[in-house]
Amino acid sequence: MTSLTDRLRFAFSSDRVSPLEPGMHSYLAPGTDPLNYRMHLRIEPGGEGLLILQASTVLHLNRSATEFAYHLLHRKSDAETAKTISERYRVSEKQALNDYVEFKDRVLTLIETPDLDPVSYLELDRTTPYSEALGAPYRLDAALTYDLPKGSKIDAAPTKRVKRELDTKEWIQVLDKAWNAGIPHVVFTGGEPTLRADLPELLEHAEDLGMVTGLLSDGIKLSDTKYLKRLLDAGLDHAMVVLQPDKKKTWDSLASFSYWKEVLADDVFIAAHLTITERNVAKANSYIDKLADSGVSAISLSENSTKLSGALQLARDHADFIDLPLVWDLPVPYSDLNPVSLELEKADGEHPQGAGKAWLYVEPDGDVLPGQGINQKLGNFLKEDWEKIWGHAKGN
Repeated sequence: MTSLTDRLRFAFSSDRVSPLEPGMHSYLAPGTDPLNYRMHLRIEPGGEGLLILQASTVLHLNRSATEFAYHLLHRKSDAETAKTISERYRVSEKQALNDYVEFKDRVLTLIETPDLDPVSYLELDRTTPYSEALGAPYRLDAALTYDLPKGSKIDAAPTKRVKRELDTKEWIQVLDKAWNAGIPHVVFTGGEPTLRADLPELLEHAEDLGMVTGLLSDGIKLSDTKYLKRLLDAGLDHAMVVLQPDKKKTWDSLASFSYWKEVLADDVFIAAHLTITERNVAKANSYIDKLADSGVSAISLSENSTKLSGALQLARDHADFIDLPLVWDLPVPYSDLNPVSLELEKADGEHPQGAGKAWLYVEPDGDVLPGQGINQKLGNFLKEDWEKIWGHAKGN
């Protein structure tokens, strides 16, 4: 029997059925719902979609899953959805109903799943990441400041392109503009973003909009459990701690996250980034073991010299051996260290490229770059129309 997925794929490829209209759709469960959840769906021009669950996870959907998500958000009954799908794609209502109920059950399971990856793939068939035409990026990396804590090594300082920092109101304008453009995910980075006193306010505003919120930090300030709770209360969904193995407070920050996750049963995804250097290469595997014991959800790896590429491969293999998932597409904050996330290996040997397409990078003054360290100005988020900035990005 031909599956619904196969029929949908054929219908789109043969132009027999037009994809759903691009746009944003939202649903907020009533207060009487025990899950009390919210969902946002962004439909792309080609029919693919992004489903944002609880303002904490972005699910990438292929065309088939996007069709189902649209009916789920619009609260159509199972029978109504099955009838619509059956007529639209010439499949039996029974098959359409079974496939839709399975999809809905998977989504509701994810809503109840703790520590979910901030970016996940929920597909009825496989789609290559970043291969589709996008109406807007998936994520905005917002560099709030170039500042670093006192005592930071000079070689860890970010490259300073501009002299001015946006104030709180201006960053709020950036967040509003990003959300209105359909960007569902913001990661606050730097420099060290926790040096900005308004970080909790910016997190709270992004949360109120419905955005998935992330943080990239050296973890020093996060070792203060009261401060960390303030960020969690403001809506922080995930964080990556850039590990400084010789600093106790870096490890303390992971313990602080672990404490609040247990006390609050908080659904927060924690990753750690380890840059392998000649100084720490001999201890890389022991650091990875210690990270796994700390309860992190995933690890990001890079090296600061091509001479260490073999060691990087061994570290990746060790993380895989102890079942510590690899995060490969979240940024790390210090551009002068060249911490390039380990690329996702694919059977065909190609690697998906997301900078300037799946994500954009905003400098402290609002200038937009394709990605951190890519010195190509696409515009300024506050001074230019979004359509113009995105047009420059797509022209890369």
